[in-house]
Amino acid sequence: MQTHVVPVGFDYDRLIAPLVREQLTVDRVILLEGAVGSEANVEYSQRIAQKLEADFRNLLGAETERVAVTDVYDYDTAFEQAFDLIADVLDADPEGEVWVNIASMPRTVSFAFATAAHSIMVERQEDRDRIHTYYTAPEKYLETELAEELQASADLLAGVSDGGVDEDEVAERLDAARDLLAEFDERGTTIGAKEIDGSHIVELPVASFSNVKPFEELILFTLGEHGEFDSVSELAETVAADLSEEYTDSFRSKVTYTVDKLGPGGKGYVEREERGKSYRTRLSRIGELWVRAHQDSE
Repeated sequence: MQTHVVPVGFDYDRLIAPLVREQLTVDRVILLEGAVGSEANVEYSQRIAQKLEADFRNLLGAETERVAVTDVYDYDTAFEQAFDLIADVLDADPEGEVWVNIASMPRTVSFAFATAAHSIMVERQEDRDRIHTYYTAPEKYLETELAEELQASADLLAGVSDGGVDEDEVAERLDAARDLLAEFDERGTTIGAKEIDGSHIVELPVASFSNVKPFEELILFTLGEHGEFDSVSELAETVAADLSEEYTDSFRSKVTYTVDKLGPGGKGYVEREERGKSYRTRLSRIGELWVRAHQDSE
């Protein structure tokens, strides 16, 4: 089962559009709701949640439920709630996956859920590939257009107060304001879901909490330089040549052990794909980021 955890704020499109456009399987959706700001803010957020609840069911056929976040500015409680929620979903379905959208809601909740997902990935290495934390950028923010329309209306009112009334301009401003408000009521503070590098979903990679040791650094830099190796033996031969060391069974075993430590069941910086009797070896996305961040110190 594919379960999507969606904190609801003042956005509509980027909470559902990326799932539709990427044709992801959505079996279950957990909508997180919290009281934010004024009564009007709370009512507006609840309307967005109701619309999302209906559309997730009607458009994607997903089982949908709404869960309250008591205090959206209480990071500790939000983290605990996120940790328990994600763990419960994983435990309920050993083959299922959890997708956490952090594009909306106050940053305290988004960061709490992202950190909780990160923590579970590190704590439960066997479930690392079953948890996805992602962000979707909007194509357009409505706040700017609302501000521009407010400024235009203020200028018009200033002209009216001076005794000058242009009926055509009044009608134009009225139509523009009504259209903008209707768009705001329908779609929230943002419009669309922006495609970045061929996808509407920007998945956030997870790093290890463990330090990288010197020989592990060498393996990562070698993978960063060459991109991919058809086997660990080929990688070991390259590392031995770079170190001007003799390539022996012992050296190959050392490289194999190190790659295992850096792989999915360890620090997660290396990906290994089985091909026959060998494993194609390359950097994971977080491994690529680690190499980019440490190239100056190589």
